[in-house]
Amino acid sequence: MGLTMPTHSSFDLSDATRVYRNLSPAELVEQAIRNGEGELAANGAFVARTGKYTGRTPKDKCVVRDSETENNIWWDNNAEISTEQFAHLRKRAQDGIAGRTLYIVDTYGGADPAHRIKVRFIVEKAWHALFIRTLLIRPEIEEFATFEPDWTVVDLCTISMDPEKDNTKGDAVIALNFSEKEVLIMGTQYAGEMKKSVFTILNYLLPLKNVLSMHCSANIGKDGDTALFFGLSGTGKTTLSADPNRNLIGDDEHGWSDTGVFNFEGGCYAKCIKLSEEGEPQIWNAIKFQSVLENVVLDDRRRPDYDDTTYTENTRCAYPLQNVDGAVIPSVGGHPQNVVFLTADAFGVLPPLSRLDADQTMYHFLNGYTAKVAGTEAGVTEPQATFSSCFGQPFLPLPPKVYAEQLKKKIEQHNVRVWLVNTGWTGGGYGVGNRMKLSYTRAMITAALAGELDNVEYQKDPVFGLNIPTSCPGVPTEVLTPRETWADKAAYDAKATELRDMFEANFKKFTS
Repeated sequence: MGLTMPTHSSFDLSDATRVYRNLSPAELVEQAIRNGEGELAANGAFVARTGKYTGRTPKDKCVVRDSETENNIWWDNNAEISTEQFAHLRKRAQDGIAGRTLYIVDTYGGADPAHRIKVRFIVEKAWHALFIRTLLIRPEIEEFATFEPDWTVVDLCTISMDPEKDNTKGDAVIALNFSEKEVLIMGTQYAGEMKKSVFTILNYLLPLKNVLSMHCSANIGKDGDTALFFGLSGTGKTTLSADPNRNLIGDDEHGWSDTGVFNFEGGCYAKCIKLSEEGEPQIWNAIKFQSVLENVVLDDRRRPDYDDTTYTENTRCAYPLQNVDGAVIPSVGGHPQNVVFLTADAFGVLPPLSRLDADQTMYHFLNGYTAKVAGTEAGVTEPQATFSSCFGQPFLPLPPKVYAEQLKKKIEQHNVRVWLVNTGWTGGGYGVGNRMKLSYTRAMITAALAGELDNVEYQKDPVFGLNIPTSCPGVPTEVLTPRETWADKAAYDAKATELRDMFEANFKKFTS
């Protein structure tokens, strides 16, 4: 769209040196390279470094507490700031606009026109503009002339906060104001903060009108059957939903309305660590021009080295949905027939596949369990249990029971089968056993979605009470029962009991 001032903006941009609005991917890549923001990889992707923050910084995220949010927000999970504090941060952003080149990107959050929001991004880096243009849904060119944003997100990533002067927790801040419909992001160059801010907004707005918002991926089979995959980072949401035999709806964030499922985004945001063409061909082939690689190391021929963790293990790639063969566009689907909860159990004691009844569904949804392994975060030297309600607690502005009750109602209404899949360790915990083979996990999910496990015999796990199929096509029988894969059965029993006790202790917060 070229160089122009926006016709609508809640911020005064007149002091900016230049303002570019809704540039094409080619123009944004040219700008980013000219600005020295990164380089092109051999596969055509733009490669950027995010500096100090190579992932989200949850401690610096906050919500304005006012009459709009007072009785709705889950304040135990969301740090609060006053309207006066937000006004101070907004002035810092407004003052910071002076003398900068800015990029405006107009987007939709939500593929369903009945439930989408219009979001305008004002950013200082061309590659951030390319990132969010890739990740969210792009209006048609003719829609830009009349685009009136519902929300404005200002991302001035190089303006650091001073905790003493700015009353922030650190040098970064992500502040949401639901009354003013504004988000301020400063002090962090990690682009994922932009997309997760939109997710948080939709997590607030949609459930209040009885549309379930979900941290999940989704795909659809040849017969039109939709499946959802819930899970925290690293459990396999993106990998397992990118199935060559099914069509991708989306890899991370969705809504479930009275008419079916819809993606919040127009792109995917995949972890790149140890990415291979053989293991994940759909993702590998989707990374090309218009994609953005974050903190990925290039070799001397500019080829991405996805095994190199020099900058972080949280290397990432953003790519548009249309880069995925067979992706569903517009990214909507019918009511799900199957829901899969993914966990990466580093203790190696959860079954690789089990079918959940109604009570177990609520138990595991509210617990939202996975495990961090050594090396993924500073200070983590052995597996640590992580509980994240609804498999997305950092992004929940409302209490977990709001999402859980809506999920329960929809599962009952549409007679949905629910599965718990452990993509973590087998034969022992992290450092002793091995990660579950991706081929086995794919075979289990394929059988579950195809209805091939509806009539097989099940056995009840004595520790967790889970219903485990005794057979599954393409999977060795002994793999299905975790205790049988351990050489030391007593060690398994002790570790399984320990994890069960952690589950029960965490769930007590919901029983009241």
